[in-house]
Amino acid sequence: MTSPIDNSLAIEARDLRLTLGEGAAAVEILRGIDLAVPNGETLALLGPSGSGKSSLMSVLTGLERATSGTLNVAGADFASMDEDALALARRGRIGIVLQAFHLLPTMTAQENVATPLELAGEDKAWERAAEELEAVGLGHRLTHYPAQLSGGEQQRVAIARAIASRPPLLFADEPTGNLDATTGTSIIDVLFERRKETGATLVIITHDKALADMCDRVVTLGDGVIASDTRG
Repeated sequence: MTSPIDNSLAIEARDLRLTLGEGAAAVEILRGIDLAVPNGETLALLGPSGSGKSSLMSVLTGLERATSGTLNVAGADFASMDEDALALARRGRIGIVLQAFHLLPTMTAQENVATPLELAGEDKAWERAAEELEAVGLGHRLTHYPAQLSGGEQQRVAIARAIASRPPLLFADEPTGNLDATTGTSIIDVLFERRKETGATLVIITHDKALADMCDRVVTLGDGVIASDTRG
């Protein structure tokens, strides 16, 4: 019997496990994760390489199916869904900012933000895209292509794209990893400011202790399990 969904939680995972490969080649990546994230919380995921951080993010965002366990994300039962259902469930629920900006090079900044909105059926996709780019300080760069933008500007476009649909959940995987320290600091300021304005729950994967300290809570992974869970 499926447990009732707790609507006060953005994420609720119980005994979440992920095994890759089969038989003798099987490797257990996540080994029983219990995690409850209240709506509106900012959470940093820390841990050494190979600890399972990126795998956990992939499962929490529905990009990878858990092998077992229960998982409710933004009111949806991700554990019971197949890949097609997960793809639909992500839409409107989850925004993702990655270390690599993943902008389409043949589209302008405004097109990169507006196109996903159009695909999701947003009536005023172009207007919303312009507003989001203005909010991240790029109102003067709407018609510029990624190659004409600095790394920091490209990441601002990626943040605008992730937030434009007003998802209740934002994930950021090493969002400053490709940026210098000064630019990275400005990007984090933009990310936290936009998160606060929209009220989204924010989960950040990072190696940066200073960035982690900005969050309400820090969860450290080690060898596929939660090694520590502390609140600021």
